[in-house]
Amino acid sequence: MLLGDLFRDPKRTAQPRETGLTHVLDKGLSLAEIEALLEVSSSYVDIIKFGWATSVVVGNLKAKIELLQRHGVQICCGGSLFELALMRGKLDDYVGFLQDHGFRMMEISDGVITIPEEEKSRYIERFAKHFRVLSEVGSKDAKVIMAPYRWVKQIKSELEAGAWKVVTEGRESGTVGLYRDSGEPRQGLIEEIANEVDISNLIFEAPQKSQQVWLVKHFGCNVNLGNIPPQEVISLETIRQGLRADTMNGGRTESD
Repeated sequence: MLLGDLFRDPKRTAQPRETGLTHVLDKGLSLAEIEALLEVSSSYVDIIKFGWATSVVVGNLKAKIELLQRHGVQICCGGSLFELALMRGKLDDYVGFLQDHGFRMMEISDGVITIPEEEKSRYIERFAKHFRVLSEVGSKDAKVIMAPYRWVKQIKSELEAGAWKVVTEGRESGTVGLYRDSGEPRQGLIEEIANEVDISNLIFEAPQKSQQVWLVKHFGCNVNLGNIPPQEVISLETIRQGLRADTMNGGRTESD
C-alpha cells in the first residue's frame, strides 16, 4: 500500500479541478525548473501565471508555453500585461498573441490603472467568449483601502459579466489588499466577502505560509489559493491535507 493511500485526505479534489486550485506564480522560471516542479508536484499545479509582464523579457517563453501545454497545465499572463496593452493601445494585438499561442486563460485586472467598473465588466464579457477569464479585484497600492462592500459589489459584478474566477489581490508579497502590511489577513474583510460570495468562485492570493494556513483552516482543504511560490507547492499540499503540524488537528471541514 502506498503512503498516499494511507494518509490522503479523501475530501481533497483531484485534477482536473474546479475547486481546490493551486495557482502558481512564475517570476521567470527556466525550463529545467519547470520540469523539476512538475516532476514532484504535477498533481497539485493547476495554473501557472507568468507574473506581471515577465513574458515580455524572458528568453524561453515559447518553449515554456509548449512544455506546460504538453503537461496539460493551464497558463496565463499576469493582469499587468492586460493593463499595459490597454494603456498602449495594443489590446487587440495582445489578444491575438494569446490566441496564436494557444492560451485558454486571460487575466483582466485594474490594480495599477483606473478602469471604470462598467468598462472592466465589458472587457470581461467580451473576452469570456474566447478565454477562461480570471478577473482581479483589489489595488496593488498598500495605501488604497477598499471598503468590504465595494469588494463584494465588484466581485459580484465581474462574476456576472462572465469571469470564471475572481482573484482577490494580495500581490507577490502578501502585504496589500486582503492583508495588512505585516501579512496578517484582514479577517473581517475576508469573512464579509465569503458571506456574500461563493468562495468556489474566488482565488485568494496567499503567497505566505501563514496566510495559506489561515485560509485552509477557515475554508477547508479545497479553498482556491493563488500566487503560490513554485518551491512552496508541496508544502501547501501538506497544509491542505492535514499532513503538517499547522493543520494536523484539522480546520473547517467541507460540511461546516
